This record gives sequence, C-alpha cells and structure tokens, in this order.
Amino acid sequence: MAGGDDLAALLDEQAAFYRAVAAEYEDHALPFPGGGELSEALDAFRPTGSVLELACGPGTWTTQLLRHATDVTAVDGSAEMLGRAAARVGRQRVRFVLADLFGWRPDRRYDVVFFGFWLSHVPAERFASFWSLVADCLQPDGRVFFVDDAYRTDEELIEGEQSPVIQRRLTDGTAYRIVKVPHQPADLERQLDRIGWRIKVHPTSGPFYWGSGIRPQTTR
Repeated sequence: MAGGDDLAALLDEQAAFYRAVAAEYEDHALPFPGGGELSEALDAFRPTGSVLELACGPGTWTTQLLRHATDVTAVDGSAEMLGRAAARVGRQRVRFVLADLFGWRPDRRYDVVFFGFWLSHVPAERFASFWSLVADCLQPDGRVFFVDDAYRTDEELIEGEQSPVIQRRLTDGTAYRIVKVPHQPADLERQLDRIGWRIKVHPTSGPFYWGSGIRPQTTR
C-alpha cells in the first residue's frame, strides 16, 4: 500500500468519509444474505461482563451487546457516529469515547473486545499493531468477537483488484478513498495464528464472516 505520509493521508481520508457518511450510514448496508447469521453468532458467543466496542459507528451492534454486557465502552473516531449511537442506545451502561483507533490506548481492561465491520479497514501495515492494541484491552482470560465482510464492487476498485485501496461515494456523489482489505476466513485465521491469537473465522451464506477466540497467555 502507501507508506509514511501517503498512508497517513489515506487514513485521514477514510476518517473523513466515516464522519461524512454517518447520517446515511444505514442506507449503504449490503443487501445480501448472511447478516442474520452474524447476529445469531454474537448472541451464541454471549459477550458478558465489561465489553469494549471498537469503531462502534452508529450503535448498530451496541444495542445487541447490551443484551449481554454489564457495561459497554464504545469508541469511534467520528463524533457524528457517536452522536447517532448515543441517540440510538442512550447512555445507560454505555461510555462513549471519541478517539482515533490508530493512536488510542485503553485506560482499563475488558472481558470482551468487539468490533463490527472495522478489521477490513485496517491496512496491512497496521494489522499487527491493531491486534497488539486488542491484546492490551483484554483481561488475561478475555475474549474477542468480530464481524466483517469482503465485498468490494468493480466500481470501487480504482487501483485494481490487488490493491486494498477503494473508492466509496456518498449519496450526493462525493468520493473518498478508504481501505478495504478483502480478508478470506482461512487466510485471516493463519495471519492471526502467526501473531499469537487462537481465533476461528467463520464464513456465512453471504459475503460476511465472523470470528471469535482468545490470545493464549504465555507462561514462564
């Protein structure tokens, strides 16, 4: 991908897109099967205790997390998204935090870390450091759950199919470059295994996938 200043500029543009798209975010939902499988898998996982939600967006998943969690800390880089999330779920048992996930550090540890449709927006250059952040957020026996998709349209592939950089448009046609890494479940499992995680990634009947697991504690 890009390096140095180019990568920083791309991530700034991605952040700008999610601020701009907040008001119409739900209008861009993928009309494919498999979404219900994600919700069912999350309920079966039972995200109990204190839960950290990274890139909470407009609170779509926060509501479901609150069915199981004692409390939720919801972090996002867009004040517009956090505003919509607060309007959706209220502030009871939820702490909202405005922060850039590529620079944020936790002030405590959690029983569960959850992120929905975020991992595919993490560039390969930041993959290991992102998962290091997740590890720093977890209690020693903590668990991880995530959902995502690998869907990219031909029109979005402005740099070709092999590039993780795509172009997304608002309803008014305004274009932004963002990162969209089309992870495949088996490959993603292997990547995570190489950096010390034990996570099983499951495909759905549509373009979505979900993963859950732990980072085994090393003993000396």
